[in-house]
Amino acid sequence: MHLPTRSVTRITTVAAMAAAGALVLAGCSSGSSADAIDETAPKKLEGTVSLWHFFTGREAGVIKKAVDGFEQANPGVTVDIHAGQDDEKLQKAISSGQNIDVGLSYSTAIVGSFCSSGAFRDLAPYIERDKVDLSDIPDAVRGYTEYKGQRCTLPALADVDALLYNNEAFEEAGITSPPKTLDELKADGLKLTTYNADGSIKRLGFNPLIDFYENSPQHWAAMIDGKWLDDDGGSVIGKSAGWKQLLQWQKDYVDEIGYDKLKAFTSGLGQEFAADNAFHTGQVAMEIDGEYRTAFIADQKPDLDYGTAPIPVLPGVGNHGSTWIAGNVAGIAKGSENPELSWALLQYLSLDTDAQVTMANGLKNIPTLKSALASKDLEVDDRYQTFVDIAGNPKTFTSPATPDGAAYLATQTKFWEAWQEQGGDLDAKLRKLDEDIDAAGQLAGP
Repeated sequence: MHLPTRSVTRITTVAAMAAAGALVLAGCSSGSSADAIDETAPKKLEGTVSLWHFFTGREAGVIKKAVDGFEQANPGVTVDIHAGQDDEKLQKAISSGQNIDVGLSYSTAIVGSFCSSGAFRDLAPYIERDKVDLSDIPDAVRGYTEYKGQRCTLPALADVDALLYNNEAFEEAGITSPPKTLDELKADGLKLTTYNADGSIKRLGFNPLIDFYENSPQHWAAMIDGKWLDDDGGSVIGKSAGWKQLLQWQKDYVDEIGYDKLKAFTSGLGQEFAADNAFHTGQVAMEIDGEYRTAFIADQKPDLDYGTAPIPVLPGVGNHGSTWIAGNVAGIAKGSENPELSWALLQYLSLDTDAQVTMANGLKNIPTLKSALASKDLEVDDRYQTFVDIAGNPKTFTSPATPDGAAYLATQTKFWEAWQEQGGDLDAKLRKLDEDIDAAGQLAGP
């Protein structure tokens, strides 16, 4: 899940569009999301089932390899693969009544809308009929693949974040170990930062701007064990001492270097998923990024000397070694004409240990089965192991699903982008943020 998942604003905007389309679909469709199923699963599977997914290029080949395993196990079944289909395309196709069987999404943000609208079928009847044990799925992953107790998706790999750091830059600056606290992150970041003769930034130790690469509220939430909503769906961001402390820490960091200077430097950096990524080139010495970065570096900058470590935290607030987790989710489309084949394919991609390991080894994403995380066939080096350990941490958490596609994350991001530039009365701004999120949540409905 690489290209689309890297922009929180785009994820939540597209998810919100999908939510609107999904609600229209629900209004126009007949029947229930919990359509009646055969009480006895077919003993032999035959026919063609379609799989829509967002991967392209090399990564699409990895999915094809996993699907080949399913076809070999089921000789009478052919999987018709539609690659390069992002969430917006998937939603439009489902809404228009196209015969889509299994849809694989890059965003957990769609779960609330797709479950509540019926765009993806309720999987409970299949799970109950076949006595499927979901205990192999970590708790946080089980949390983000259902909405208000309704399970319309299963997971298919995840992303977790860690701190990546340039060993050569650390040695040059006399830093012997990665930072564990926010104060250490700032101190090391400033020490690693170098300047040109004109005062412009030459190398940035750590980029504190919230709109740089993976810097977003959810990717930073592990710094404070951040929470977003209460049990009733109301925003708790503005009431959280942790969020306030993190915002103030970040603003102080930005101001110490200079917002305009940081923006000028950042505007000249390479694209996140291109070979000239700023961490690849050494222009940024530390960054928060996902496990997939290890695969990009191996492919695009194999001689880079770097290490990985858990995200630094606010002492006494954040849990060092945990993180925010999200990932790919897959479901059976409402209009599927082959629900039994779809269920079999979905189970294979989500619940088969070997399939998970095949995809994880190829994509360098994190398996969403405990058995796959512990598998001897999972290809793990010291750098990737950091992410595996973080994914298995019992305090690793996720963000709650909402029927509007988790739009509160986009609202928080826009708030933060304005804050880092303008500053002001933080308490007042946080109260307004809660009000804005609550108002949007009420409009979105239950």
